[in-house]
Amino acid sequence: MRHTRKTEDIIPGRNAVIEALRANRPINKLLVAKSTSFEGSLRKLIFLAREKYIPVQLVEQMYLDKMFPGGAHQGVVALASAKEYVTIEHILAETKEKNPLLLFLDEITDPRNFGAIVRTAVAAGVHGVIIPRHRTAPVTPAVAKAAAGALEYALIARVANLTQTIMYVQQHGLWVVGADAAAKDVFWDATLTGPLALVVGGESKGLGRLVRQKCDLLVRLPMTEKASSLNASVAAALLIYEVLRQRRSMKQ
Repeated sequence: MRHTRKTEDIIPGRNAVIEALRANRPINKLLVAKSTSFEGSLRKLIFLAREKYIPVQLVEQMYLDKMFPGGAHQGVVALASAKEYVTIEHILAETKEKNPLLLFLDEITDPRNFGAIVRTAVAAGVHGVIIPRHRTAPVTPAVAKAAAGALEYALIARVANLTQTIMYVQQHGLWVVGADAAAKDVFWDATLTGPLALVVGGESKGLGRLVRQKCDLLVRLPMTEKASSLNASVAAALLIYEVLRQRRSMKQ
């Protein structure tokens, strides 16, 4: 199933943002001026956003004024996604009669890394990419540019809680393998042939504690002492293609 990528929209004004939320537009984030009075329509707007698990960020009035001079923003701007997100249920439905391969991203904040990971995932036939709503780069034009056209073909789910979603796919028979620098097993020594979800964290922190605990297995990428970590997109590519290598070997 192909999802058409849209150009990212910046939606100013309370009524416009409320209508976008009611219409279930994929919104990455709301920007709200700190000096705005949190009453009336703004209170309603923020309630709608939180009901849909959309992050709300407080910013200086000057920041919004630069985006929309003259106060046309009314203290509120919505940043819409460059692509329609899908649900985790949709991704799992797409993997029926297949050997699923999903990719979870935990705190990948650099849009260029995110885009490069999406490009590799699409090239390798990963069935879906799952990101959390917070502390991870959303789908933006910068991500689309780094993905070099691959975003058109990617299924990306944005979930409220990554740990709960990991548990959800485990209940559906997927084995969850996380990349962790302190893991005992090297990734090529692990069995990666069955229904699988890979989890890759950001370069600075790696996997979050709760995410790490929920993984069925942790693996590491061997490195010399001269390098403490790999770029997240490189790590994701190595893991994904090791899965493909092992699955191909099983068929021979």
